[in-house]
Amino acid sequence: MSIRVLVVDDSALIREVLTRTLGRDGDIVVVGTAEDPLDAREKIKACDPDVVTLDIEMPNMNGLAFLDRLMRLRPLPVVMVSTLTSKGASETLLALELGAVDFVAKPNAELAGGLEAFGENLRQKVRAAAHSDVRGRAMRALPPQVPLRTAAAPLGSVIAIGASTGGVEAIRVILSDMPADCPPIVIAQHMPAGFTARFAARLDEVTDLSVHEAEDRMPLEVGHAYIARGDYHLRVERSSGQLKCRLMQDDLASGHRPSVDVLFESVAKAVGPRAVGAILTGMGRDGARGLKLMREAGGHTVGQSRSSALVYGMPRVAFEEGAVVEQAPVEAIAARLVAALARLGAAA
Repeated sequence: MSIRVLVVDDSALIREVLTRTLGRDGDIVVVGTAEDPLDAREKIKACDPDVVTLDIEMPNMNGLAFLDRLMRLRPLPVVMVSTLTSKGASETLLALELGAVDFVAKPNAELAGGLEAFGENLRQKVRAAAHSDVRGRAMRALPPQVPLRTAAAPLGSVIAIGASTGGVEAIRVILSDMPADCPPIVIAQHMPAGFTARFAARLDEVTDLSVHEAEDRMPLEVGHAYIARGDYHLRVERSSGQLKCRLMQDDLASGHRPSVDVLFESVAKAVGPRAVGAILTGMGRDGARGLKLMREAGGHTVGQSRSSALVYGMPRVAFEEGAVVEQAPVEAIAARLVAALARLGAAA
């Protein structure tokens, strides 16, 4: 059954490009286009799409204001089509907080692969969005987040987190719950270059942790979190007795760069039983192999539960392959990780 898409953009050229690009493989059908949010409101009623692609800068109503109304009144999976600028990155992250499933960056001269890569990325994001549970997420109100008081973790511990579609909000929830003295947290979130710095800055603003876009050879410190830079793999390595970030642009792994598998595998090797890991919402299987290596090395592993995952793909594969010790809703994951660290501390 085809995925029905409504394309919303004020540019006739972009609407044409998106329509042609989305229909290329035959499993996605553009059932309508709209030039602004007012037009989109009527087209949603008439066309009943499965997924909406949405621009931000449009006449009559800003795309963010429209998204906010849409998610409150008629939740639908929305994929933002964003400009690759600092302002565009900030607005895109706000869109994800408002309920958008994912985003793609509009192609430009600097975007590797050009239109071909953009089209493949867009189709993948739309397919993932079509399988997402935005209505269920809209109905679930998370309880107030109360940060845990202390991690009580042994020296040298590390928390590793991996996510894809829906992960921006899930990571925010988990980091908001973490105590200020928690072990260093390393994070691989599928996100292109140009957006991860703003993502790290946003998390730094809204949590008690110091959150950074990872830099090569940056030492891992207590109370700090490190986001894999877009288009770079993040690894953890031990050098001169100290754990450090390593950033490399070697080949894609599990179809991604950054790859969750690459990060988790490095943590399993460098940290072993003093590591805990969580695999969060996302489509595909990236992270399952690496998380299993973490579990086999003695680390405690958690998978986001079906009930709270926007896309229960990556956590499902990890669970089915025996990589997950326990499953938990997103609002409980920080507590489960901290509890595992406390058990390690007590046994040390």
